[in-house]
Amino acid sequence: MSSSATIPVVIVPGLREHVAEHWQTLLEAKLANATCVPRMDRETLSCARWVDALDRSLAAIGEPAILVAHSAGCMIAVHWAMRHVRAIKGALLAAPPDFESPLPAGYPTQDVLRDNGWLPTPRTPLPFPSIVAASTNDPLGRFDRVSELAAGWGSRLADIGAVGHLNPASGFGEWPVALDFIRELGANPAGVA
Repeated sequence: MSSSATIPVVIVPGLREHVAEHWQTLLEAKLANATCVPRMDRETLSCARWVDALDRSLAAIGEPAILVAHSAGCMIAVHWAMRHVRAIKGALLAAPPDFESPLPAGYPTQDVLRDNGWLPTPRTPLPFPSIVAASTNDPLGRFDRVSELAAGWGSRLADIGAVGHLNPASGFGEWPVALDFIRELGANPAGVA
């Protein structure tokens, strides 16, 4: 069995631009086995285009990886899992948004999300082990709603406390707990689906 230090890690960012102090950016720099799905222009809201970018990243690796997704990246990973068959060791889905509820000002509306293929949110069990790391005060997804998503996906729900949206605006750069979750997923012998 591979150790989590040698299993490829694929970072799946949300719809934000590159942010140097974001925990995913810092994690990618720390892990020699990590790569990031290329970011597109913030105006590119097509779910299908983001899903295709993830699939191309996984194809380039050519072996089972651990997905490390944040925010809309969680939705990209879930939509990808519903459309593609490829071996995945596991997925960390951190601070998934609730696209089925209105988002705060400055974020896409439900009509825009629906028109771009994000809705409805899949609720089918994922074909690989997953951990949903949920904040109790995330402005983009109430804890009870994210708990329902985790149950639908067959994910282990991890209550990570009152950490907002787990981003620099919420006071997060480094997020060392991500490494613990990656190790957990990497150690799971039933990980490859």
